[in-house]
Amino acid sequence: MSGNTLPHRALLRDAGGTWNRLDQCWEFAGDDPTARLTAALEAVPVTAGHNSGFAEPKPHYHGHRARLRERVLKAGIESLPDYELLELMLFYAIERIDTKPLAKRLLERFGTLGDIFAAETEQLKEFEIDQRTLVLFRAMRESGRRLAERKVKDMPVLTNWQQLIDYCHAALAHEKTEQFRILFLDRKNVLIGDEVQQRGTIDHTPVYPREVVKRALALNAAALILVHNHPTRTCSAPADHAQAL
Repeated sequence: MSGNTLPHRALLRDAGGTWNRLDQCWEFAGDDPTARLTAALEAVPVTAGHNSGFAEPKPHYHGHRARLRERVLKAGIESLPDYELLELMLFYAIERIDTKPLAKRLLERFGTLGDIFAAETEQLKEFEIDQRTLVLFRAMRESGRRLAERKVKDMPVLTNWQQLIDYCHAALAHEKTEQFRILFLDRKNVLIGDEVQQRGTIDHTPVYPREVVKRALALNAAALILVHNHPTRTCSAPADHAQAL
């Protein structure tokens, strides 16, 4: 049985029901749950507004969240366009409003999901993004970076160069300032560390060779890959410079 409003919830729970969060329905166990369920339904008060025909009209997006979730469960998430995927994510940060217009506005402003997740807090203020949504965006970006990192960690990166490039793309592609990043490798060219050595401005970042060598010795690294990005340029490469030493 569906329905989970506050007055109904207490009555159904008292009748022995348990809310199934995954299937979004009430479940009743026991020898004869029908009688208890019938009694619970009969105890639900009927509002005057419902009897008199003056119930408030439902918004046009009523039930849309449930329908979108059902589409994902039945057909998979791969076919969703970017705006619907973002809309779906926003369900879990913003309650009781139609999130589709916000999703479309964000994509129109920033261009891609990655750029949205990497947007500065000040940039998101114009969309009245709250803390819950901001944390969601940060979590989504870090999740993407960690998923890419898993493909290059604990394996010889020089034999998986494209996966290494993909990882650098996930880590750097949407940065708004230049970073000088160091990938530390052991004697078998296995990635043992990835650190941001310096952060700069939109068009340059300082590099201190002494600090690079000092950190490499501390990690007992046998080789290094030095990477930095160019936020002011538009290019298909994940990082404009990657040099192995």
